[in-house]
Amino acid sequence: MNVLVISPGHPSEMQYFTRGLASVGARVLGVGDQPESHLPEITRANLTAYLQVESLQDEDAVIEAVRHWASPVRVERVECLWEPGVLLAARLREALGVDGQTLEEAIPFRNKDRMKGALAAAGIRTPRHVIANTAQECRDAAARIGFPIILKPIAGAGSADTHRVNDDAELEAVLSRMGHVGEVNVEEFVEGEEYTFDTVCVEGEIAYSSISWYRPRPLIARTVEWISPQIVMLRDMESKEHETGREMGRAVLKALGFRTGFTHMEWYKKADGEIVFGEIAARPPGARSVDVMNYASDIDLFTGWAEAVVHGRFSQKIERRYNAAIIFKRAQGSGRVRHVEGLDRILSHFGEHIACIDLLPVGAQRRNWLQTLISDGYVIVRHPSLERTLELADAVGTDLRLYAG
Repeated sequence: MNVLVISPGHPSEMQYFTRGLASVGARVLGVGDQPESHLPEITRANLTAYLQVESLQDEDAVIEAVRHWASPVRVERVECLWEPGVLLAARLREALGVDGQTLEEAIPFRNKDRMKGALAAAGIRTPRHVIANTAQECRDAAARIGFPIILKPIAGAGSADTHRVNDDAELEAVLSRMGHVGEVNVEEFVEGEEYTFDTVCVEGEIAYSSISWYRPRPLIARTVEWISPQIVMLRDMESKEHETGREMGRAVLKALGFRTGFTHMEWYKKADGEIVFGEIAARPPGARSVDVMNYASDIDLFTGWAEAVVHGRFSQKIERRYNAAIIFKRAQGSGRVRHVEGLDRILSHFGEHIACIDLLPVGAQRRNWLQTLISDGYVIVRHPSLERTLELADAVGTDLRLYAG
């Protein structure tokens, strides 16, 4: 099977999905705006061919270039696991006559207003929201909904350019920083814990699912530098506590007609137990969350997803052995990493429960923590007990420190 993959080397997790496709027998045709020599080695080793385009944002030009380039072979799948390319993938499927998610099916996964409208029509609780194209429309929407509110791009990804606004003064400050965004979604702020419901589906059936818990909520983690954010993959996702969240996740997939591939949904649980939909994407979660899922069950979801796409099945045995948590670290100070403190102590105390360590080396330039959740590296821990997993994660958050200068 010839599988066309958009952006096979970026973000960095894409190299493992590319390898997954090749490992289940696909011939992988890559399309991206990076020179082939700049692709990760794993990506290059698993591509059958690669087309470099000037920009993936120029969808018409990409479609024309791919039509000409791929014409000698029959493309049977078009896949994109990177949020900005989801609509391009749908347009390419239609242009090449390839089965899969259509443009009409893809739009609600990218347009937050269409998304919430479709789900509200299906009886799913969504935040009250209004589309706004100007500063005045944002002010009017805030008056209708009432503070606190959330402002986020209609076609945003993750929590980029997403702001909580508590009053008129904060609204004016945020509007002054969002002039580059254009159309935004103004919505009710839902107070509560934030979770995800992530799936691999095969022809409309959920073959794999997981629930994870953000500690703290992304809006807080993205705005307070000293925090070491955590994403905790829950071992007991079938618990009564999360039953309504699971049910809502299944209802969302049914309402949007999702068929085959990865999905990443976020949802809220309020103090009174009410469950509220957040948003959903037709892609895997980012920030190395697929690695965390793999460590939680000792599986390979990069290959599991590929098998679902290429062969229409998911044969990996799911045994939920651990809770697993990824903890993102941010160096104190600016410039280059000069010193790492506490790592030896953490390894000596509970090294058997550490699944992965990927920190910037001493001498490396700090990353911009406002632009990437991964920040200056991460640690993944796992344990059968949720209580112990949280203890381990908190110890990494407080006792492991990176210093820059």
